[in-house]
Amino acid sequence: MEHVNVHSQQRTPWVVGVSGASGTPYAAAVLRALLAAGESVDLVVSRASRLTLLDETGIAFRDAHWQDDLRAWLARGADGKPDTFGALDVSDVRHWAAGDLAAGPSSGSYSVKGMLIVPASTACVAGVALGLSKDLLQRAASVTLKERRKLVVAVRETPLNGQTLKHLVTLDEAGAVVLPASPAFYAGATHIQDLVDFVAGRVLDAAGVPHGLYRRWEGELGGGSRGN
Repeated sequence: MEHVNVHSQQRTPWVVGVSGASGTPYAAAVLRALLAAGESVDLVVSRASRLTLLDETGIAFRDAHWQDDLRAWLARGADGKPDTFGALDVSDVRHWAAGDLAAGPSSGSYSVKGMLIVPASTACVAGVALGLSKDLLQRAASVTLKERRKLVVAVRETPLNGQTLKHLVTLDEAGAVVLPASPAFYAGATHIQDLVDFVAGRVLDAAGVPHGLYRRWEGELGGGSRGN
């Protein structure tokens, strides 16, 4: 009898959660880079993030037409130009509705590599830190922590009050990587997309996913200015 290697055939995605914080270009950059690296993606777009996406890009993310809406979103540059990146293949993305608490990522037995929340609002941070699981995004994050998988939380808010700082410490102590969406300038940014890609690249660094989104520091002063 021939034995089938189930593990070699199993799809093991990264869960990408998009909360309602400003910063949908960060999420788009992370998604593009994951797909470029050959990674599978399970996508959870919160209800609040759909309002932010509509405000920042003009794109209405609809459950019934999510593939078309996702392609339009990923093709858009951080400067708002609609076809900066062209049409992308999203066949290895699986979308789960934010209200679907019976979805795959709501269970620890569902196989994933980890979860990236980009961007993470302070409400999302609080919900995950307190274990509220009020929607699929929060539930998937709680499952990620309990299963000791990689959780990267790209918080995008300023200033931060004391309560949010306590919640971020709680997430850090629980094993999450707290990664503020804080662009750096030593990589020689000349465009808003460069700043967005830096943050996206740091998210992927924390997840251990290879990419070429920004120029890395090599210990030599002036490298950023020479790239201009």
